[in-house]
Amino acid sequence: MASRKPQRRREFGSVRQLSSGRWQARYWAPDGSRHTAPETFETKTDAQDWLTLAKADIQRNVWVDPDVGAVNFEEYALKWVAERGLSATTDELYRRLLRLHILPAFGDLDLDEITPPAVRTWRAERLAATGATTVAKSYRLIKAIMETATDDELIRRNPCRIKGAGSEKAKERSTATVDQVDALADAMGPRWRLMVYFAAYGPMRPEEQAALRRPDVTLEPLAVRIREAAPELTTGRRVEGDTKSAAGTRTTFLPAFLHVEVKRHLDWFAEKEPNGLLFIGEKGAPFRRSTFGRKWRRARAKVEPPDDFRFYDLRHTGHTLSTQSGATLKDTMVRAGQSSEKAAMIYQHSDDERQQEVAGGIDDKVRAARQKTAAGPRRAGQA
Repeated sequence: MASRKPQRRREFGSVRQLSSGRWQARYWAPDGSRHTAPETFETKTDAQDWLTLAKADIQRNVWVDPDVGAVNFEEYALKWVAERGLSATTDELYRRLLRLHILPAFGDLDLDEITPPAVRTWRAERLAATGATTVAKSYRLIKAIMETATDDELIRRNPCRIKGAGSEKAKERSTATVDQVDALADAMGPRWRLMVYFAAYGPMRPEEQAALRRPDVTLEPLAVRIREAAPELTTGRRVEGDTKSAAGTRTTFLPAFLHVEVKRHLDWFAEKEPNGLLFIGEKGAPFRRSTFGRKWRRARAKVEPPDDFRFYDLRHTGHTLSTQSGATLKDTMVRAGQSSEKAAMIYQHSDDERQQEVAGGIDDKVRAARQKTAAGPRRAGQA
């Protein structure tokens, strides 16, 4: 009886020579689907080497279906934004960054077509065309989108691998003196001067001030309860909702010298209804960012504060005064409605009593500065 021939071991995949003379490689994936190498090979050995690498990926459980990443980036990115449950302002920011800076380069590509070299080239071109801060924000956004695509197993690895590319190095913002804050408040006029003081000595964000209502203000003690924010989008739509972060919901105790300013504003300019808005325009409607911006630019031109001084920089002035008044880092963070994940902050505390002390310190410093300014002309006259 003839002996049986040994059964040939079944090989992984197969190779065949095409009519062109080049070699094609194909294999069966773990999910039962059949895949063909995306390119042909010059020799049979090259085709078999490619199959060996594909087999190794399967054995190491790192194999990714090469067709999965064939998802259009623009469609995926827009869906990513829609599913995040973002605030209106963040949603607007992300869509603007996509429209202006990311989609022109990657919108027509599939996820698996975006490579590390393409990302590096894109970033270099953006840095040459616009500000570094905008580029850092755009890079963080595309990196987050591609990281989700990695988690979804649509791509094997995130192509955004530039160390430090998402970090912003904003220049130090200017601060105003007490005299400059007073001058800016005077230049803004009676209806808007309290917004300047709230920004500097609160320090409150513009969108937080836009949401303030009569019940949020108390005269004894002099304080403002910040519960909501009402940012205005570039479309002109005002969106009332939560503060920027959980830390934004807070009670801000004000220095005592603002008592007259607050009472006068409540009597003269706030909406008369019990739950009326604190800041409204001359025609009785919520103030518009564009209208307020024009008034601010005119006031800034009169006073001539530091170069490029923004209304938002008044908050930086408030931070500085708080620190100079003896406030701890935690005190200033609570006062400004800022959050931090640093472990050191867990062991620091700033309760209402401490916040009142901080407000008292600011009151002392402002009164002293005003007295010094008022005494200056008298001494000059005596001389």
